Amino acid sequence: MSECKDENILGSINYPDDLRKLNPDKLGEVCTELRDYIIDVLSHNPGHLGSSLGTVELTVALHYVFNTPYDKIVWDVGHQAYAHKILTGRRESFHTLRQLNGISGFPNPAESKYDAFIAGHASNSISAAMGMSVASELKNEKRHVIAVIGDGAMTGGLAFEGLNNAAANANNLLIILNDNDMAIDQPVGGLSQYLVDITTSQAYNKMRYDLYRGLRKMNIINNDRRENILRFNNSLKALLTKQHNLFEGFSIRYFGPVDGHDITYLIKVLNDIKDLQGPKLLHIKTKKGKGYKPAEEFATEWHAPGLFNKDTGERIIVHTLNEPQKYQDVFGHTLVELAEKDKRIVGITPAMPTGCSMTYMMKAFPKRTFDVGIAEGHAVTFSAGLAKEGMIPFCNIYSSFMQRAYDMVIHDVAMQKLHMVICLDRAGLVGEDGQTHQGVFDLAYFRPIPNLIIASPLNEWDLRNLMYTGYKQEKGPFIIRYPRGKGEMAQWHNDMHEIPIGKGKKIHIGTDLAILSLGPIGNEATKAIHKVEQEGLSVAHYDMIFLKPIDEGLLHEVARTFKRIITLENGVIKGGLGSAVLEFLADHEYNTHVTRLGVPDEFIGHGTVEEQMHLCKMDAESIAQRLREEGEALKTNHNCQLSIIKV
Repeated sequence: MSECKDENILGSINYPDDLRKLNPDKLGEVCTELRDYIIDVLSHNPGHLGSSLGTVELTVALHYVFNTPYDKIVWDVGHQAYAHKILTGRRESFHTLRQLNGISGFPNPAESKYDAFIAGHASNSISAAMGMSVASELKNEKRHVIAVIGDGAMTGGLAFEGLNNAAANANNLLIILNDNDMAIDQPVGGLSQYLVDITTSQAYNKMRYDLYRGLRKMNIINNDRRENILRFNNSLKALLTKQHNLFEGFSIRYFGPVDGHDITYLIKVLNDIKDLQGPKLLHIKTKKGKGYKPAEEFATEWHAPGLFNKDTGERIIVHTLNEPQKYQDVFGHTLVELAEKDKRIVGITPAMPTGCSMTYMMKAFPKRTFDVGIAEGHAVTFSAGLAKEGMIPFCNIYSSFMQRAYDMVIHDVAMQKLHMVICLDRAGLVGEDGQTHQGVFDLAYFRPIPNLIIASPLNEWDLRNLMYTGYKQEKGPFIIRYPRGKGEMAQWHNDMHEIPIGKGKKIHIGTDLAILSLGPIGNEATKAIHKVEQEGLSVAHYDMIFLKPIDEGLLHEVARTFKRIITLENGVIKGGLGSAVLEFLADHEYNTHVTRLGVPDEFIGHGTVEEQMHLCKMDAESIAQRLREEGEALKTNHNCQLSIIKV
């Protein structure tokens, strides 16, 4: 376990109140110690390194200037909030980050009162913080609310909805744009710095506000005309700097850009602007991975690098010979194969080309591959437009992020019955990222939508076959879901063929019970069956492959043959495969007992996938135990029937 030594300044900071007692000249040392501590812990307990290293000075400045937790800091996504966690009572538990029963990798109000709002999905900070700020105004509280959003998250539509509405309501929201990659405004020498100094100074803004109040008292301006005055001010700045930015177009007071690693100047600027009336945005420039050379030089690889040697900067990647590929890599290679055969195939992903392995397609066919940024709704509708004009899009989105594009799938895709393939990466339990990232709802929320085909492969061969089937068939949108991590087979490359739509397959013969599984979780069922077979229990196993259309012929066969059925899915049990089977049995008046195994009706926290599977009783041993219980129930029922006959 890594601990901070008491003689270090960081070791004396348990909460922001302790930080605020320090002299400003000590804050640079605090930042250095924070970076060292984050690097030390994450070297042997992986997490999101680069983003958090880039926001150390900002985090220290925010907690130094503002009275947290009374004042609220709303972090967007939360990748950048590790320093925040360390400064807010979680320093000693930081080594448990992302572990079972440890602290979350993202801000969560259930964990700390300093975490103002849940974070995990991008672009929600401005809207949430604006709601808090308006609530503060309505309650006549003198509370500051700050939204911290990265430049990547600013591409999300929700961020722009929040910006658009911010100036229309009474609030004193402060938006901090952490710009570590995308240049929105570039500094323009000395004049730019001068304008930052003057427009953030208390004297300038007091004069500006006093003038506004005086003109209002004389009825020269009112609320309607206030916008014109603000636009005039922004236009004057644009004239002097020969620049304009989108925030001024939203009538939000803009300050910056400033150096996000200059702790002294950050504190000055925050103190100068924090009490200004109305919404405002401070644009800071930071460097991802700041203070650790490997992370600075290779920002993508060091976003979440896994294990690494902190002294040498070498990432520790364990390779086993002849091990299975990750499902995402099988997807990436297969997409390239298909694209080589048909020029109509295009690839689309919202800001996850590396995570979903769309990078293979980008390298092979750069003009036919599109990273649209953090904009899942746009990714789906953009794909719909491509499909409407005869292209065949493969749109790859993480399952939990696809929730944000639900309306687009219904309105823009399903209604028009467009020929496109939607691949849901990270479907099912995902591990250390925890409850905000669990891809467990897609089966339930997609199943009711007409015209969709929904499938999940048992293994890599089936993934390739389903991708080929989705490409060849023209019956409508084709959804394929698969989990995070490695597959089942070292030899994953096969000659692809079409799979009959809506047809499952029997993969194990049995006479006592039947398991109906969907997707790779079926491999856990196979292990469980092998365990109980040695104990004399005979279990049939069916791989459904398709949730929609479901194989009704197979269900008729199973319902007529078995008195007890178990359904198994790596998703919520309410609304998914189990629910579909129950509906079928009820509609056809079968009197068959069904036990549903899957994710229970609760949000599953962080830990390893193996730990989460065990908690949800979806691992091989838990399934085997359930099979034993069902077998005992069969014997009991049989003995009861024999007793009745004898009487």
